[in-house]
Amino acid sequence: MLRIAIANQKGGVGKTTTAINITTAMAAAGWRTLLIDLDAQGNASTGIGIDAADRDRSSYDLLIEQAPLDECIHPTTIPGLDVVPATQDLSGAEVELVGMGDRTGRLRDALKGHNGHDICFIDCPPSLGLLTLNALTAADMLMVPLQCEFFALEGLSQLLQTVDSVQQRFNPDLGIVGVVLTMFDRRNRLTDQVAEDVRECLGKLVFDAVIPRNVRLSEAPSHGLPALIYDNACAGSRAYIALARELIGRLPEQRKAA
Repeated sequence: MLRIAIANQKGGVGKTTTAINITTAMAAAGWRTLLIDLDAQGNASTGIGIDAADRDRSSYDLLIEQAPLDECIHPTTIPGLDVVPATQDLSGAEVELVGMGDRTGRLRDALKGHNGHDICFIDCPPSLGLLTLNALTAADMLMVPLQCEFFALEGLSQLLQTVDSVQQRFNPDLGIVGVVLTMFDRRNRLTDQVAEDVRECLGKLVFDAVIPRNVRLSEAPSHGLPALIYDNACAGSRAYIALARELIGRLPEQRKAA
């Protein structure tokens, strides 16, 4: 199972929106897809239709209680897509992990040997704490959503330094599959400038697909649906479909046959 962490320590960059919609697009493309929600807010779980009352087993149980992965997986109404949801219990996990052995490798160990899915996406919290470190240690690749604004560039530098540290200490095989430009607004000259600067700095690491500011993307989670199901013709949905297509093209050749 290929594992991709979706991370950015800055909040409000479209990270969870990306997690919800890229997993839906990958499932629609025929990939058996698993989404692991590691954010205590549980927005990815809600946005994909898992009611809070139905989260009897969660990512907290997976990490802290070492519950078997199969017991924590919940099916969704979306064919080919399952989720390990998050609950409020996860808010205390950072503190609990501090005193545990191999505190950065617990998610990696929990995912070992699982072959029920072709690909797994991990939605990380907006911080570089132990939950995100668990995701980066477990992941084969990192996807970085980046909002088109000045302060996002500063955060990207810090995240790339963290990736370098993780490669050196915990996961030498971790790579960056790409940076996704989000909340793009062509009416705003600053947005264009930030996009140009990011592409100049990171080159082909930046996906060609750009996620626009889109009302339907914002509305969809309140209905417990990914935008691709809420309105698959809107600009945001079309952008995520293009992103999924591009992502598949970047995956290792031996995985594309999945």
